[in-house]
Amino acid sequence: MKAVIQRVSRASVRMEGREIARIGEGILVLLGVKQEDTKREAELLAKKTANLRIFNDEQEKMNLSLLDIKGEALVVSQFTLYGNCKKGRRPSFIDAALPEKADLLYRNYVQYLKDYHITVQTGQFQAMMQVELVNEGPVTIILDSAEL
Repeated sequence: MKAVIQRVSRASVRMEGREIARIGEGILVLLGVKQEDTKREAELLAKKTANLRIFNDEQEKMNLSLLDIKGEALVVSQFTLYGNCKKGRRPSFIDAALPEKADLLYRNYVQYLKDYHITVQTGQFQAMMQVELVNEGPVTIILDSAEL
């Protein structure tokens, strides 16, 4: 699994002209699921996400986690994170999990975050969405479960 994590002061998702999710201070997570991923990767990635120290303390150092600041998370499925552009100009998505598996592991990841008592909002799986955010810092971190 891959997660692109952005520290935000606010983020939202719109679909068909209406807002379906909104958070305040916290993180926006764009989540990609690979064919070989399992619940174990979802669990490990959620633990790392919840405890990642990317928020500023009193000395303006990134020493606080989402748990420490009691922040929110907006999680959006993003199969294009596994787009392979090595050949040609059009990405191949052969490494991305099929929708049924990806949706299940996406929901597992969300539930694991909720198990940490994090308020989680989500986008709509397999839908065309408009994601809006204010990235604070900017801070953007890429996590790959293969590297945890």
